[in-house]
Amino acid sequence: MKIYVDQTRCQGHSRCYMLAPDLFEIDDYGQSTEKINVHLPSELEEDARLAAENCPEFAIVIIE
Repeated sequence: MKIYVDQTRCQGHSRCYMLAPDLFEIDDYGQSTEKINVHLPSELEEDARLAAENCPEFAIVIIE
């Protein structure tokens, strides 16, 4: 599984960072980027799904 943040959709709510700080980092405006841009370790997959499900802008893309 891989994830990425669609920057055209991210509005800076920072929910992903609050739910999965090991996967995301945010800038001064709350815009999120992924910390890991390779295949995620299996123990972080559930956190990735939780963050994607809670993004109000559907900016987190999961690639299985």
